[in-house]
Amino acid sequence: MIVRAEPLTAAAFAPFGDVLEAAGPHDKLINEGLCGRWHDRAALDFGSGRAGISIFRAEPRALPYVCALLERHPEGSQAFLPLFEAPFLVIVAPDAGGAPGTPRAFLTAPGQGVNLHRGTWHGVLTPLSPPGLFAVVDRIGEGANLEEHRLDQPFTVEP
Repeated sequence: MIVRAEPLTAAAFAPFGDVLEAAGPHDKLINEGLCGRWHDRAALDFGSGRAGISIFRAEPRALPYVCALLERHPEGSQAFLPLFEAPFLVIVAPDAGGAPGTPRAFLTAPGQGVNLHRGTWHGVLTPLSPPGLFAVVDRIGEGANLEEHRLDQPFTVEP
């Protein structure tokens, strides 16, 4: 199966999570008028535990990209905030009876991040250029919060 990567927009991504970006007019100016604030852009959702911030460094990949593994986090949302201004690939899929349904792929614009809704099937972190450095906000706590699903038939994401 071939999946065409589409541009990341808030409307297209809404079933899977939130798009995090400083786009459009800011909500307010702070710091003596020198800083725009785009306020409360992600719905963090944790079944138990607490929010934590981790730093991830992922190896850059290239398109076309073969996806063979999807995962989800049933106990919490997961936000990916790139610490560099370059696009990265976001693969998501709806749930289909406890397994991933038909996948979709999104290419972020430089400076965009995403917050995946709790329980959303998604691909692994896939930067397309170095350094692949991200701040990740997700659930820290006891108990299992990772389900992996290896695909019987991998699919290819093309630009």
